[in-house]
Amino acid sequence: MDRQLNFLVALNALVLVAAVAIAGQNFINIYNLQSMATQIPELGLLAIGVTLAMISGNGGIDLSGIAVANLAGIVSALLVPMMVSPDELPMAYAFVFAGVCLVVGLACGLVNGLLISRAGLTPIIATLGTSLAFTGVSVVLTNGSGVRLGYIEPLDNFIHTPILGVPICFAVFLGIAIAIGASLRFAPFGMRLYMLGSNAKAARFAGFNQKRLLMTAYTLSSVLASVAGFIIAARISSVKWDYGTSYVLIAILIAVMAGVRPTGGYGKITCVVLSASALQMLSSMFNFLNISNFFRDFAWGLLLLIFLAVSRFDFRTLLSPQTKPGG
Repeated sequence: MDRQLNFLVALNALVLVAAVAIAGQNFINIYNLQSMATQIPELGLLAIGVTLAMISGNGGIDLSGIAVANLAGIVSALLVPMMVSPDELPMAYAFVFAGVCLVVGLACGLVNGLLISRAGLTPIIATLGTSLAFTGVSVVLTNGSGVRLGYIEPLDNFIHTPILGVPICFAVFLGIAIAIGASLRFAPFGMRLYMLGSNAKAARFAGFNQKRLLMTAYTLSSVLASVAGFIIAARISSVKWDYGTSYVLIAILIAVMAGVRPTGGYGKITCVVLSASALQMLSSMFNFLNISNFFRDFAWGLLLLIFLAVSRFDFRTLLSPQTKPGG
């Protein structure tokens, strides 16, 4: 039995029951459920990127996710209209927009990967530095202002048009999550990443290229962030350098709630998805109660500290008999 999975399933059920009890039946109407489903992907993708960095060990973390997402959206919003008219060819515009986002994410991921795997910088310092750098580029490109996309039908449909009741963006997110989860569990990439995070010395003796593995993990993290950037731009029809200032905190919280070990070597994508779902339902419940964003940030920070503390405590010591000295 997977205790973390069972805990998250129970947590989702508990939050849902509490939300219905507090907010009423409107919380579970189809409109609200679809609205929550459109907001989970951007946080979920950022959290999966953080998860990959954490699994790799050596203090692995990626603090640049939302900066990459914003930069990808801004570059696409400024560059793509010069290539394709959104009025004349809206579908082509949407595909090119997505493609430019992915290219920006790939470039940012390569920078992070090179700094960590080749230059040997500590991940938290490297990604904090690149986060500031990417944000600075975004500010320069936009002069600190937002860039409106306007109504573009294919982008709007990607967010709001459901297929069998499921928004397309959420279905894409689930597909990405399933693909990454399968690669972690069954592909050599995943097995080597877990080994690297749990025992770097054993990984070194196993003979695979650790630098290439780290490069792949951090590049993939930024590519996922760029997909989140595309979803953000499509959902709010605009891009700005300071969007989602608390997203780094929330992405780390989702990963830690999912049982991903900050020390490396363990983490399941299924648990990350369930963790993102629980936090989104909690956030929507706060919306129904008109609770301020400042309180939410406080709540997310407090939850993160609690889960970090719990992850370092072995409750089995409470259940095992005490051994007397000399016994």
